[in-house]
Formats: sequence, C-alpha cells, structure tokens
Amino acid sequence: MALVTHPNIKMDRYLIETPHTDQDCHMLVDQIYAMGYLYNFEWGCPDGVHCGWAIIEADNRAQALLAVPSLLRNRARVIKLCKFTGDVASVHQPTIELA
Repeated sequence: MALVTHPNIKMDRYLIETPHTDQDCHMLVDQIYAMGYLYNFEWGCPDGVHCGWAIIEADNRAQALLAVPSLLRNRARVIKLCKFTGDVASVHQPTIELA
C-alpha cells in the first residue's frame, strides 16, 4: 500500500520513527519492503541503532502510521513536520526566559 499524492493537493509531512530490536530487524525490513515503503526508510541498524526513519506525506498521523507494519505500530513515533520561513521568532517562542 503506497500513499498517493495529487500534485494540486498539499499534504502534511510526517517523520516516522520505528525503533525495534535486533531480533525484529529482519522481519521489519521484510514487511516494510512488502508494503512498498522500503525506499522511504533510512536505517541505523548497521551502526547498532535499531531504528528506521522515513518522511511520509499523508493527510494525518493515522494515515502516516500505516507505513509501519501493524506489529510495531504501538512503538512507532509519528511527528508532524514543518518548515520555518522568514522570522522564526514570531512563530516559535522560547519556553525558558534567558537572564
């Protein structure tokens, strides 16, 4: 299952993080390949960090989460991304006042 985008429709972008164990690694990669998302993911496994990351365009978090096999969805994180342009200070206020 692949997400289909229309050129005139702007979809949100999500970072998907899929932490997994060394034992789950081969199974996860095989399932993501079978689902058609292998090209989207980058992996830390060869460096001992068993986690995959992908940036997916989707209508919402639930749809983005569909890129993760169901057995590991409860461990995945889905983070909505944005880009700051222009005056970042007007968009992002610091949470701690500096003395």
